[in-house]
Amino acid sequence: MSRKRIAKPAKRGVVVLAGESANDRRMLAAFIKAAHPGLAAAVTLTEITDPVRLRKKSGAELATAAGTLVSKARGKARLKAGEFVGIAVHEDMDACPGPAYDAARKAVSAALSKASGASSSVYALAAAESEAWLLLFPEAFTFYRPSWKIPATWQGKDSGRRQTPKEDLEGLLTSPRFRESDGPEIAAAALAQGLLAAPKGSNRSYQEFIADISNWKVPHTPSR
Repeated sequence: MSRKRIAKPAKRGVVVLAGESANDRRMLAAFIKAAHPGLAAAVTLTEITDPVRLRKKSGAELATAAGTLVSKARGKARLKAGEFVGIAVHEDMDACPGPAYDAARKAVSAALSKASGASSSVYALAAAESEAWLLLFPEAFTFYRPSWKIPATWQGKDSGRRQTPKEDLEGLLTSPRFRESDGPEIAAAALAQGLLAAPKGSNRSYQEFIADISNWKVPHTPSR
């Protein structure tokens, strides 16, 4: 008498976030949830804490570093008993968009794509820093802390042209003083209030990241 095979449940997809700090990775998660809610609902977003130092590398050194990062991400997906869908990598450019930004973004994106193979990858190279991305959502600062207000003269501009956005915010928001750890909370406030769907101003690095992540296919895996 033949026995019926019991089909194994499909593994849930896993997207791994890598970045310079836990704050950056948490902000990245909020941006992904807003830009591609279908993807965020279909996968588990998790993190690896390995240092990200890719933009200044080239050639074989870059290929090795990208391969190591993707390998760690695949390992994290296995630890989560999930199917590796892709990796999202954040790094600050520490400079405004220009030839150096274009070259770094192109080279690192290609290296990550090659290392990821059939899986997806995206390189979030923030110009100049991730705090510049936050400035696209000025109302979120006030939702997070009512005493904070981004002046009208800062709004509706190209935030990627602000060379020291973190220091600028530290100088502006002093009661209490802005800290890097406030970044994820501001991004979460922006997500909760639906602000991430309508940035005020522009930032080419943010727009390119959103365009890239929006093109990811939603895996056919269970939502829970």
